Amino acid sequence: MNRSKEIIRTSVIGIVANVLLASFKAVVGLLANSVAVVLDAVNNLSDALSSVITIIGTKLSMRPADSKHPFGYGRVEYFSAIIIAVIVLTTGITSLVESVKKIINPTEPDYTTVTLIVIIVAFLTKLALGWFVRKKGKQLDSDALVASGSDALFDAVITLATLISAGVMLLWNVSLDGYLGALISLVIIKAGVEMLASPINQLLGAQAPQDLIRQIKSDITEMDQVQGVFDIILHGYGPNLSIGSLHIGVPDTLTAHQIHGLTRSISELMFAKYGIIMTVGVYSVATGENKNAELQRSVTQTLTRQEHVVQVHGFYFDKDRNYLSVDVVPDRSVTDDEAFVRLLSDTLKSLVPDTRISVVIDHNYCD
Repeated sequence: MNRSKEIIRTSVIGIVANVLLASFKAVVGLLANSVAVVLDAVNNLSDALSSVITIIGTKLSMRPADSKHPFGYGRVEYFSAIIIAVIVLTTGITSLVESVKKIINPTEPDYTTVTLIVIIVAFLTKLALGWFVRKKGKQLDSDALVASGSDALFDAVITLATLISAGVMLLWNVSLDGYLGALISLVIIKAGVEMLASPINQLLGAQAPQDLIRQIKSDITEMDQVQGVFDIILHGYGPNLSIGSLHIGVPDTLTAHQIHGLTRSISELMFAKYGIIMTVGVYSVATGENKNAELQRSVTQTLTRQEHVVQVHGFYFDKDRNYLSVDVVPDRSVTDDEAFVRLLSDTLKSLVPDTRISVVIDHNYCD
């Protein structure tokens, strides 16, 4: 079963569980003539909304690419997660307001055998549902499912707080409803904000996972003739598709035909293994014992010794044009690129006097 179908299947389970719980509450409420329990059943039907939103978002994200959206609709999933996170946040804020009202104007709750049975069943159901949906969300890398599962878990926590409050009330005649509610509401609000962060960061362009970057570098470095992987940039278009680019260092002895075959192999591997449409650029690495190779080593060693320099690559020297270019990755303490370029350029002038020097600052977008 593919990822999208598994997300929909999990969401359908969430809808069914909420409908069954709502039906149970409605029947018990009607038999016990309890308006509160019947209204709580209606609330459970609204809880199924997050699962419905997940299904709609997943269906929309499966739409094929078109002329207006050439990379597909995968990012719709992020909007689904945002909507569910807003629902969780709204629930937390509403619960906090009601809890504060109970603290200011306390009322003595009336717990009956019927309401206690409903509370226990609701707690167990929501706990199991939330755990299952959240676990599936993490397995499938679905922010919407994680948010939906968290929503159910928070319902279980609220229900548990009600159960604890009922026990304290029945044993010691002390009402903790408002205080427990306020505490849990703050936890829910905090979680809602955190849930918003993940999909929003994805839409803004979050840094790629470090494990993924290390694996990409490892896979490509193992290929014959590859002498380094640099400048990895990835843009996510949903969990199933990314667009990216990188550079590889190759010996200057390779032919255009050999380089073409190597870059094509890398692009095919990246799409087949990671779902990344990867553009591969090439840096020529001087080989052998000649003046160009010697100059490359001298420039690389000189720049590497400079403070705040993390990496040096992309060396290029054109004798006919009397032109030298090199890429430098500084650490994050460097904030003035132009001043840093001047410093490094002045450092190289003693190595290559009367040569036009171009130091290009590369910022590390993935490490």
